[in-house]
Parts: sequence; C-alpha cells; structure tokens
Amino acid sequence: MLTLYGAKGSGAASVECALKIAHAKFKWVEAASWAPGPGLKKLKKVNPLAQIPTLVLDDGSVMTESAAILIWLAQRYPKSGLLPPKPAQALRGLVFVAANCYAAIGVIDYPSRFCKDCDDATTERIRAGTKARLHAYWDLFADQFEFLKRGHIGALEILATVVSRWSGARQHLESSRPAFYAKLEQVEADPRLAPVFQRHWPTA
Repeated sequence: MLTLYGAKGSGAASVECALKIAHAKFKWVEAASWAPGPGLKKLKKVNPLAQIPTLVLDDGSVMTESAAILIWLAQRYPKSGLLPPKPAQALRGLVFVAANCYAAIGVIDYPSRFCKDCDDATTERIRAGTKARLHAYWDLFADQFEFLKRGHIGALEILATVVSRWSGARQHLESSRPAFYAKLEQVEADPRLAPVFQRHWPTA
C-alpha cells in the first residue's frame, strides 16, 4: 500500500485528491516540519528534508515533489485521466506551478531563508514584492493554460486548485480572473474531491 505523509491544509492535499481520482488505496500519516511528534520522526526517516507531500511506494522507494508525484501517479494509473493523451501542456503547467507559484510561496512564508540578517522592514518588503509576483504568476497561468477542458479534472487542475489557496491568490483571482476563479471553485466542488478539500480547509 502507498503511504502519504502530509498535514491538513498542505500541498499533500493535491496528492490525496489524485489518489482519490485514481481509486488508489493509501495510508495517511499526519506529519509536517512544523509539527514535532512521531509523524515528523517517521517522515524524516524517509525524507531528511521533512518536506510534504512525501509518498512512499509499495516497494519502499520514496517520491517527493508534488508535480513529480502527480506525474508518477498518472503513469501508474493511466485510466485515471490524471494526464491527457497528449500531455505536453499539462506537464508544462504542472512544472509552471511548482517552479513559480510554489517557489514564491516558500519565500513569502520564510523570507529569512532568502535574506541574511533581515530586519522586520526588509522582511515585509520581501513578502509584499513576492506576493505581488505570485499573483502575477497566477494571472499568467490563467491566461496561458487550458483548464478544466470539457469539465475534466486532472493533475493540473488539482495542483493549481490546491496551491492557489495560499498567499491571497484566490482573492486576487476572484477580481482579476473571475472565470478562472470559478473553475477553481468547480474543482473543489467535485463530489470526488469535495470531502478532501473540506477536510483540509473546513468551512465554518
């Protein structure tokens, strides 16, 4: 059985959604670098960086990086439709989100990692500039990539829907790209995925 290490409200939600679409059995281990405990100890044994999501395969080998895991799942479960028959643009989109949007969120969350001896004012300027850049990335994504084509949900739709939940991206997209924003909401409302999103981001 596959084992998925992750935490509520994290990028592991994208892999959990993909596993649901593929009807793949898996075990969830609650773990995160910011949550000390037995889960984190187990995670560090398989991934010393303690990054989530981390997926341990049936043979004990380890997969990390959300986009890579989603691509692997699409290959393992070809009938899932996680990737289209001609996957070039979907692959490009997955890497776009990982390399640009996900990377920017890392700077917003941990600016001190990218600025030596930062004072508070500099830290906030880094956050503000990176957030503006992140929102521009999402505008570019919405303009360039086919999304939810004919209502089909695949790996690209899943990753974008999860990652756009952070750093004010949804609020920005609601005003800047309302049609794309509505598609993100449509993905979350899919009956197969709604319980996953509700578990990770429960509504009041």
